[in-house]
Formats: sequence, C-alpha cells, structure tokens
Amino acid sequence: MAELIRWFDAEEGEQPAVQPVPGLGLKIPVWLLGSSLYSAQLAAQLGLPFAFASHFAPDLLFQALHLYREKFQPSARLAKPYAMVCVNVVAADSEREARILFTSMQQQFINLRRGKPGPLPAPVENMDNLWSPSEQYGVQQALSMSIVGDGDKVRNGLAALMRETQADEIMVNGQIYDPQARLRSFALAMDAARTL
Repeated sequence: MAELIRWFDAEEGEQPAVQPVPGLGLKIPVWLLGSSLYSAQLAAQLGLPFAFASHFAPDLLFQALHLYREKFQPSARLAKPYAMVCVNVVAADSEREARILFTSMQQQFINLRRGKPGPLPAPVENMDNLWSPSEQYGVQQALSMSIVGDGDKVRNGLAALMRETQADEIMVNGQIYDPQARLRSFALAMDAARTL
C-alpha cells in the first residue's frame, strides 16, 4: 500500500520503479476496502479512508470500524477517520418482489460455496429446494446485513445502518438479474437515501 501511494504521489522528475499511467503524481485518492480487522488496522495506520465489505462479510463490521477509528493516525492524505460501509440493497415496489429478486444473490452465494461460479442466476419463487440447511445458514450469515424490501423498508434499513455505524458514506451493492429491476432498485434506494 505504501509503495502504491508513493507511485501516485511521486513528484515530477521522480522515477518510481512502476509508473502508473495515468496517475503518476496525481495524488489519486486511495481507499482501503476490506473485510477483516487487519484491513481496518492497516487503513488506520496509513491514515487512509476505509470501506468495509459488509455486503458479504458482515460479522466483523462493528469491530473493524471501532478498531479503525480508535487506531487512526492522521496522514498527509487524511486528517481524521473516514469510513464507508458497503451493503446489499434489493428494493422493489413490494416486499414480495424484492424477496424474489434477492434469490439471485442467494443462489450466486450457494454457487460460489459449491465451487461453481458463473453468471448471476435468474430469481426463483422459492429457495427451499435449492439449498441444504447448512448452505442456507451460511448464505444467510454472509448476507445478514442486506436490506431487502420496498421503499419504506429500505429507508428504515439505511437509517438504522447509518445510526449504528456512524458511517460517513454508504456504498450500495445490488446483484439483481433483470437490468430494469436493478435500475429500479437503485432508484428506490436513492429516493430512500435522500430522505435521511
């Protein structure tokens, strides 16, 4: 990380071993995106903004944010901690529709755990015949911070997430099979965020 930052921060005339093109000397913002306590500590030590991947690894979110803020050391890039939380949001006009759309992401996680990655699967009405109890438990744990529902549910979920994490920013992930449904989900999430 330190070497990467030196490449982007190189002054004119310096010749680092690797020359980012474009980027040399542009002081491009560098974030550390992580899903572990190590990444939180490294971001704090280097004085970088930190984004936590709670969209697939929610278990350490609160501990990582606490550690990042507690251990943060100001740097030339950042004077105080700045944290972003990434969360899955699947929004639709009804709770039922959102739950069905969410099954694509659930299936994708099953496929990854089975060692069979591939394109995002189409949604299904019911997941019961697609996963074993242990797969269901694992997927539900990994996706436990997901906000799935109609506009009101998404608004309440985002408000709770902001209140509980005190995040400076929220990054929204939305693995939805139908591109139009995905755009609608992002629009509903944005409408919800504007009211916060």
